[in-house]
Amino acid sequence: MRREAEAESPLVRFLGHLGEERGLSPRTVAGYRRDVEAFRAYLGEDGPGWEAVTSQQVRGFVGHLHRRGLAARSIHRSLSALRTFFRFLIRERLVTANPAEQVAAPRMERSLPRVLAPEQASALMQRPEQGFEGVRDRALVELLYSCGLRVSEAAALDLTALDRRAGEVRALGKGRKTRIVPVGRKALEALDAYLPLRAERADAGETALFLTRRGRRMSVRAMQQRVRRLSGGAASPHTLRHSFASHLLESSGDLRAVQELLGHANLSTTQIYTHLDIQQLSAAYDRAHPRARRGSSESENES
Repeated sequence: MRREAEAESPLVRFLGHLGEERGLSPRTVAGYRRDVEAFRAYLGEDGPGWEAVTSQQVRGFVGHLHRRGLAARSIHRSLSALRTFFRFLIRERLVTANPAEQVAAPRMERSLPRVLAPEQASALMQRPEQGFEGVRDRALVELLYSCGLRVSEAAALDLTALDRRAGEVRALGKGRKTRIVPVGRKALEALDAYLPLRAERADAGETALFLTRRGRRMSVRAMQQRVRRLSGGAASPHTLRHSFASHLLESSGDLRAVQELLGHANLSTTQIYTHLDIQQLSAAYDRAHPRARRGSSESENES
């Protein structure tokens, strides 16, 4: 493929659009770049320009990824990146059609998220805390479970994001979208115990809600490590987010409310929790219904 001048490259303009207009994280933008560049490498140096790419070539790329042994999820991600890229090119009037739009990816088994049982979550929140880190970790897990925050959202929280009087927290989610989430009573109590200790530790000018023992903002990695350590490896911050969604949906049945609280752009993303709820109901049925489990003697009589 003829290489465009880097400054004028449609790919560079596309990446700028993702970061500046859509507000995607640098990590996400880098993923889009890898996927589009992988397709360009597949086409080769002498391949067609973007305007001449065909659906057949996109299908060939999907087959190429499959033969390389990539997981269906990774192939779906690459195909999604190409669709988004060509939509951008159409918007910029650089191409007239999207060759990736109708290309199917390999069937992907839908994996259900791992969640804690309500009693497991309760036991985790009741672990005894010791010293600054113990009180902070208790406040962290209570807030993650109470609000269903992503760990990146929790790490980005400033003191000003917490409205103690209203019992709310303002989270900055994907695409730089802000949402207001209610904070439960237990989480507020844990935060009340933590905040005076935080004030003693904070460096001058530090605005972060959650701090290390050295008075600096906790990183995403540090939060992940602390939650895993506190739970004995049974949970991660994302497990707490999944548990929040599953338990709330089970109690309320309000899928739209759960979508808003999680900050999902599409309801289809939230609907995975309905599948989880059905799975849990099926398990309860198998345990409790007198006709769900048949004894060996009944099986023999029917054979």
